[in-house]
Amino acid sequence: MCSPKQQTTRFPSMTSAALIGDASVIGATRDVVVAGRKLRTSPVFDTYWRFAAARQSVYFARLREPEPLVQDPILAAHRFTNCYRASDRVSQFCIHEVAYAGSQDLRDVVFRVLLFKFFNKIDTWRLLEAELGPITSSRWRPELAQAVLDAAWAAGRRLYSPAYVIPPPRLGGERKHHDHLLLAATMIRDGLPDRLQAARGLPQVFELLREYPGLGDFLAFQFTIDLNYTSVLDFSENQFVVAGPGARDGIRKCFGLGARGIEDSIIAYMVDTQEEHFERLGLRFDYLGGRRLHLIDCQNLFCEVDKYARVAHPEIAGISGRTRIKQQYRRASELMPTPWFPPKWGITDEVQKQARRTETSPSRHG
Repeated sequence: MCSPKQQTTRFPSMTSAALIGDASVIGATRDVVVAGRKLRTSPVFDTYWRFAAARQSVYFARLREPEPLVQDPILAAHRFTNCYRASDRVSQFCIHEVAYAGSQDLRDVVFRVLLFKFFNKIDTWRLLEAELGPITSSRWRPELAQAVLDAAWAAGRRLYSPAYVIPPPRLGGERKHHDHLLLAATMIRDGLPDRLQAARGLPQVFELLREYPGLGDFLAFQFTIDLNYTSVLDFSENQFVVAGPGARDGIRKCFGLGARGIEDSIIAYMVDTQEEHFERLGLRFDYLGGRRLHLIDCQNLFCEVDKYARVAHPEIAGISGRTRIKQQYRRASELMPTPWFPPKWGITDEVQKQARRTETSPSRHG
């Protein structure tokens, strides 16, 4: 599944995001077969690919300047994550400043990533490091960390990212962050790092994480992907995917009721056919350092096209019934950080070169 295609392709240049939802670029419906099931696509299906191409163009444009021109009013006004999960700001911080910063001891790497992900907030991590010094499993003092976060919470500081809900594990602490500090330490004490390293693939990593309180399917899968960025795991991201609620909404909008129950197979279909659809629509997609979209990326894109379609295709319903995009885009005051990816991927140098190129250069993908 998802074998790479080594070629160089030039598609029409996208200096900034096209008017993705404009009636003039909405394609006709089509029939596709996924998991033996015949599905009729909606206009949102073509919007999925147009959104991906436009959002990736905006990503590289923002690496060159803080506020590039974005013609599409929906993209310009609202916040959308990047096409590649690993290129989002929080993921970039987790990779560069958490996973690969400091000791690469198995226990330390797993502990740092788990601790960061329980809060998923850069400011909280920086606060803990500023007060406690470099974070390692051996010198971790949960009572000191609790005091630091208690003081921040009492001062009205937000400790958790609003990106998605991180439920309390309910371990008896007075506050949610008490329980998450305890859970992170408990997972290390239980020998989880050794069991993760002995795992045979992403599905087993997911099952190991799923055993812990507060980690449902969605969070366990997100944690699985973050741990797989590190030096202690190295599985293909195309082994396994879990469709989250937002992705299911986007899939419903693209494929209708017939998609129910085969969401994971539909995400795999998007990975397998990505070149076909970009070429069919005459779209240029700037592959990240030659890396194709993987399952986690196409899953995330369904979440984002669900949001985009609330405005661009209000007549096409999903599952949640939401009609507005909550998060507004905030103007950046500085350039995005220099992109940096897991060394085992071997794409960092190429992505940094891409960021310096003009948008008229060909897109290389594999």
